[in-house]
Amino acid sequence: MRIGLLTDGGYPYATGESRLWCDRLVRGLPQHEFDLFALSRSADQEQRGRVRLPDRVGRVRTAPLWTHDEDVRHTGGRTRGLTGRIATGLGRSYGRRDRRRFTAHMAALVGAVCAGPEAGPEVGGTEAGAAAGLFTDGLYGLAELARERGGLHGALRSETTVRIVEAACRAPGTGRTVHSATVPDYLSFVAELERALRPLSLDWYDEDGLGAVDLCHAASGGAAALPGLLAKRFFGVPLLVTEHGVPLRSHYLAAPEAPLGAPVRALLANFHGLLASEVYRQASLITPGNTHVRRWQERFGAHRSKVRTVYPGMEAERFGAVGEGDDDGGPGTLVWIGRIEPAKDLIALLHAFAEVLRAEPDARLRIFGAPVQGAEGEAYLAHCRALAAQLFPDEAADAHAVGDNPVTFEEIGGPEVPDLAEAYAAGGVVVLSSVVEGFPISLVEAMFCGRATVSTDVGAVVEVVGGTGLVVPPRNPRALADACVALLRDPERRARLGAAARARALELFTVEQNLAAFRGIYLDLAGHAPSRWTTPPDPEYPAGRPRPFATPPEAHVLDALPPERIAAVLPVGAAARSAVGASRVPTWAVGAEGVCAGARGAGDGDA
Repeated sequence: MRIGLLTDGGYPYATGESRLWCDRLVRGLPQHEFDLFALSRSADQEQRGRVRLPDRVGRVRTAPLWTHDEDVRHTGGRTRGLTGRIATGLGRSYGRRDRRRFTAHMAALVGAVCAGPEAGPEVGGTEAGAAAGLFTDGLYGLAELARERGGLHGALRSETTVRIVEAACRAPGTGRTVHSATVPDYLSFVAELERALRPLSLDWYDEDGLGAVDLCHAASGGAAALPGLLAKRFFGVPLLVTEHGVPLRSHYLAAPEAPLGAPVRALLANFHGLLASEVYRQASLITPGNTHVRRWQERFGAHRSKVRTVYPGMEAERFGAVGEGDDDGGPGTLVWIGRIEPAKDLIALLHAFAEVLRAEPDARLRIFGAPVQGAEGEAYLAHCRALAAQLFPDEAADAHAVGDNPVTFEEIGGPEVPDLAEAYAAGGVVVLSSVVEGFPISLVEAMFCGRATVSTDVGAVVEVVGGTGLVVPPRNPRALADACVALLRDPERRARLGAAARARALELFTVEQNLAAFRGIYLDLAGHAPSRWTTPPDPEYPAGRPRPFATPPEAHVLDALPPERIAAVLPVGAAARSAVGASRVPTWAVGAEGVCAGARGAGDGDA
């Protein structure tokens, strides 16, 4: 099969989400060919380069979503390693009919966004269904116009679009937040909407692009799945959507580069909610990475019959030496590993460790990680260091000794901790203190290492840990401290929980189980997909050469097809033979006039 892998801000770039998972998927399924259709999120991501791709990756077509008007490049969608063109439509004059079409479709889409729910995913009733219908009519209408006219970039940022947004926001029935929008809000929303709809103007939608694949696999929802929607609309290509996180939640929580007002945030939330609902409705199958993600998908309209949870696979071999070893780490040491950012709530962890230290004076806390990029991450790390210095001042045994702090901030890769496995081996208990979490990768790694864990009840933590670790409420330092003390004082319980955690991780979260799941999913979707033929004429195949996995089973049972259908499926040279085969006459009995006399006589009863 040829798989069109759709990514947004990740693979094949060296940085970004789902990069490792996509690479393992492509390398782990050698029986399939992959074409990559990637959207980049920043100039820094493109400058950092791409990962080395395996030979089974055929074409790579990319497009930026971060550029402004003057930065859009016209390099042409070509082959591997080259950037896909965004057809801007600048310099193209729209006729009166096209202007009317654009206005009608944009008014329908924006009207649905303005009428959508401002509060989030609680959607229902006739009004919600009408809004969804308007949204899809506008979205696909704009897509068809973009395909015919070579793009909509200039039109999406035009004064016409701003006036449409203004009229929709002021229309009766809109929510109070949207109704309070001002001219700067209109302009900000139009700019964000143009970026979100930029995939409509790509040159990927032809027989050499997404029309040539047997299955579109979107590595996330949102912008990555939008090309898959259009591939299904234009070519009937089935769509598979995999989400390891919750893009909708990310849109709610993400801090934009430029501050946006409440009306713009409400409009963007409505837009992404409507887009997610349409993606889930059109997808042939949805594979969330955990039950937490699955609940979000079902709240936004994903039908349970089309949802199948597939846990992301992780490499267990790199943690095998630690997990199978007898060393239980520092018996009085707690370990925290991850990105240092406010969502990880290290402040609560430090306050909890102050309680632990009162109960266990010899305990230590080792924090491994680096701050997220940007000034905010550095500021948060500095704040955590200052709080640790305040809560745990260096204490020396006498006037000639050097003070020692029970809390250390370290980075992996130094002489003491050369790799990630050694970091987990440094402690007897691994702690996760997050207030926001999707799929807790650090917990799975700790489980591979056979370590007992204490974590907060957020995201998919309970689903991942099961009964192999202790789970406490988030933002509760006292509960976190009590759980840590309980494990530090009971080495036998730590050992039992660690062994059970490793067994659970090896059963559910390995790369092998992930690849086996998608191997079966690909074949199942291809087997249920309707047949499709290429449009270019072929002398041997007048109706077009059949694609792999696209020939209906009845094509091999000639009696089940009428002669005209047989001629459409089989080559010209085989058409006459197939017609004869329909009457069960062997091919050796076919003469110059079609059937030999003996065969005719037998059929006429003369023999």
